[in-house]
Amino acid sequence: MPEHIYKNNPIGVFDSGIGGLTVVRELRKELPNESIVYFGDTARVPYGTKSSGTIIRFAREDIAFLLSHTVKIIISACFSVSSNALPYIASEFDIPIIGMISPGVQAVKKKSYRKIGVIGTQATIESGAFERELENSLGEVEIHSTTCPLFVPLAEEGWLSGKVPLLVAEKYLSNLVEKGIEALILGCTHYPLLYSVVKRVVGDEVDIIEPGKEAANIIKDFLQENDMKATRKGNLQIFLSDIPRDFPRIIEEFLGYPVKDVHLVRSK
Repeated sequence: MPEHIYKNNPIGVFDSGIGGLTVVRELRKELPNESIVYFGDTARVPYGTKSSGTIIRFAREDIAFLLSHTVKIIISACFSVSSNALPYIASEFDIPIIGMISPGVQAVKKKSYRKIGVIGTQATIESGAFERELENSLGEVEIHSTTCPLFVPLAEEGWLSGKVPLLVAEKYLSNLVEKGIEALILGCTHYPLLYSVVKRVVGDEVDIIEPGKEAANIIKDFLQENDMKATRKGNLQIFLSDIPRDFPRIIEEFLGYPVKDVHLVRSK
């Protein structure tokens, strides 16, 4: 394939639903010229409550869809896939695939934290993926993790501030605060929308780590180092396996601006 065409091939991003658009938002900030193909498997969301075997099967299908659009690199914006599937299947594909675990760990490594909190879906937390990578990278660190299942519906309903999300956040996070965590990794693409509520609960003394921001920087550096940056202005295509009710509002919340052109593709 001619070099200029390869450079201008899109970046592929997939998630179990709409949440991965928070990662797309960060990518478009750092790499405004890159085309992006996004696939959200909204017909089968959530992945976080499903078995590892099912998550692996879904991940293979999601990656195959993006490959059909001749993407040049793939980002698994789904933390459940990144923790439960990528360690087993990434080598099956002849293309770089970036998950969400390593970016979170790399962001933590920039400071000498000794007590780290991690929040995420049941599948992400039970996988122990963050714990393993943090311990491998940082040595002896104290890690405290918990699931936050109500954060996802709160984000999708647009309940991003006020009494209800604050009470929920206090319920989930108070124990981590009592443990004296110095940093908190947001281990789900929905959670950045609740940043202000989380920050209010954990306080200014706790640094909040958003792996999506770090992932965008990693992709930017990778494309630069490998001479793969686009040479012309790109676009964003969004594909969903089901069109959620009220999807224009939800997409605007996660992406930061309205998008009307969304394509429906049936999952297998």
